Amino acid sequence: MATDRDTVLEAAVGVLSRRPSAHLDEIARAAGISRATLHRLFPGREALIREVGLLGLRRFAAALDTAEVEQGDAEAALRRLVDASVPDAMLCAFLAGENQLYENDDINDLWEVQIARLHALFLRGQQQGAFRIELSAAWLSEAFFDLVAGVGWAIQDGRLAPRDAAFSLAELFLGGALRRPDARTAAAASAGSTTAPGATPHGTTAHGTTPYGTTSPSTADHRPDTDKP
Repeated sequence: MATDRDTVLEAAVGVLSRRPSAHLDEIARAAGISRATLHRLFPGREALIREVGLLGLRRFAAALDTAEVEQGDAEAALRRLVDASVPDAMLCAFLAGENQLYENDDINDLWEVQIARLHALFLRGQQQGAFRIELSAAWLSEAFFDLVAGVGWAIQDGRLAPRDAAFSLAELFLGGALRRPDARTAAAASAGSTTAPGATPHGTTAHGTTPYGTTSPSTADHRPDTDKP
């Protein structure tokens, strides 16, 4: 019977996330195959780690697709993404924690594509008035992914029940990311008003950031403009 590569990779991430230096024999036992079979599938530890990373990126891309993050209300899209990404949270944890992956150009290129989609979701949410504008979309993107990774580790260590994972992730993240009701009300109230002399121009905060996560030309931007893989 043919060996399912993804099943082997999932077994590998379960071992490597707990013991990064685990021997290939241990990974093969966890996958229910011989070391010879493992070697035929992945000729060496470096190749195995790379394939686990690629699987994680494929699954996260699939979660973005399933959640239709480019469509409709941004908060609703994010909640859909929570539901879609939690089942593969452990793979996200591996992506976040395996230093060897940061040195792989293919992994980095694919990561940039997926994080750009997440960044666009938060930027759209800021434009819609759903997400806080004093937090950059880039930071919200990285914080969300790292929190998904944290869910993976917490489930694996028994600190979080799988059935509670999606609710816990959504409530914790959105509790900090959503724009506060009073801020939304103030923004709506000011939408039809004119700017008084000496006041901060409409659409720009006192810190120089616009509601769209960009910075006004007169203010230095101290936020990172790139995301790490």
